[in-house]
Amino acid sequence: MLHKLELSNQNLHGSFSKDYQPILTVESGDTVQLTTTDIKWGYSKDKSEDIIRYTSREKEERPGHPIIGPIAIKGAKPGMVLEVKLNELAPGWYGQNWAGGIRNWQNEKLGLADEETVQLDWELDAVTMTGSCTIGGRKFHVGLSPFMGLMGVAPGEPGVHPTAPPRYCGGNIDCKELVKGSSLFLPISVDGALFSIGDGHALQGDGEVSGTAIECPMDFVDITLVVHENMSLNMPRAKTPAGWITFGFDEDLNAATAVALDEMVQLMQQFYGLKKTEALGLASVAVDLRVTQVVNGVKGVHAVLPHGVIR
Repeated sequence: MLHKLELSNQNLHGSFSKDYQPILTVESGDTVQLTTTDIKWGYSKDKSEDIIRYTSREKEERPGHPIIGPIAIKGAKPGMVLEVKLNELAPGWYGQNWAGGIRNWQNEKLGLADEETVQLDWELDAVTMTGSCTIGGRKFHVGLSPFMGLMGVAPGEPGVHPTAPPRYCGGNIDCKELVKGSSLFLPISVDGALFSIGDGHALQGDGEVSGTAIECPMDFVDITLVVHENMSLNMPRAKTPAGWITFGFDEDLNAATAVALDEMVQLMQQFYGLKKTEALGLASVAVDLRVTQVVNGVKGVHAVLPHGVIR
């Protein structure tokens, strides 16, 4: 069945909680179509329209990322896995990103914490999948590769949780590999799964080094939600057009790397029937380790096993 969600305050929230009431309940295998705001909770359909600002129905004192949801899936239980199939992603016509002027670790190291914040204004074209911005009178062009920065199910722990750090149940993963045609697999911790999505990115480099990608609204997002009863995960996992991906999240980059690597080695053991040492040896010649992002408090690392690299 196909479900369509309108962009409204009642469908938006800026935190995670297992106690939030779902805005929609679907069957496993159903498809949901929706529109998301930009990172500042705004949306404009085209240049002729002013940006409309939205708010969170949960009335958080300091709402985080604007996310649509939660969406409940019938039959989803703790211990199962939710697959999020990304069928279509179309960015809006505009986006921004920022650099400098904030006291975070990378600005401190680069000597940019006390500089004036720079905002880059991007004009996006979802037909040609290109974007452009003007810096100092010169125009710069990029090819777009849109993805959703934040996709997650509700944590099992009580209370209200911020959106910024990625977790075992997903959230603000900010992995540029999760493009159209990908599937993200999330371990379920609560009845119904309670899935939420938002934080559209038109383009991002690994690391998201300034703290932001091209943050943009998404005019059209088409996803299919599938519950896997006989699958079990401790961390998110993804199958993308490029390959299989495992993730690690931790404040310590080495610890995040270890988790992503361990998850990948276990996946390769399942694929090829290997001992752990054998899988690690094979991973050393076939798997790429990449820094997903270093700017969300909890750092992210992802390991990539390209399709066809091992035959």
